[in-house]
Amino acid sequence: MNQTSKKRVALAGLLLAALSASSSFAAEVNWKNIVGVITAPDDPTTPAAENINNPVGNVKSGTFPWSVRAGFARVNLTTGSTYFVVHGLVINGQIFSGTPGPVQTVTGTLVCNAGDQTAEVELDTPDVSIDGEGNARFSGMINGIPAACTSPVFLIRIATIADPANPNGARGFWIATGTERSVRP
Repeated sequence: MNQTSKKRVALAGLLLAALSASSSFAAEVNWKNIVGVITAPDDPTTPAAENINNPVGNVKSGTFPWSVRAGFARVNLTTGSTYFVVHGLVINGQIFSGTPGPVQTVTGTLVCNAGDQTAEVELDTPDVSIDGEGNARFSGMINGIPAACTSPVFLIRIATIADPANPNGARGFWIATGTERSVRP
């Protein structure tokens, strides 16, 4: 192989390495749908084997089964630009069936590195009002996204409830999640 050929091979190798590195970093993550948590309420008074909480990493699931009529989410991991819409986020069963019950506000949450005890991070949007039909929308920023955000998960969590004695009693429980994730570099 002559000197010119060696330079071309080396240049091609560098170009491939650069393309590979840039394509492995996800700039934008989209979730085509949002679905409600379908597990029944967790009963902390029962033995652990009977508890049916459905955590996502360190985030516990909601207080009732929830359903969603429609929704989607998008997060730009580079800029923090975030958008989500959810329609018909309502409780299934109990006295609140077909409504968001006492939930007054929700928050969108990006979970990076879910399940990694040393690197998991949950990053929230500001609280967003949810109306009586279970509709909520957010357009804004999530700050502090780490450079390594592997297998990102998008959750909708309870922010406040209509309980004057304890409005933050269920704060942080997830009630819906993004599905059909796609990643664009």
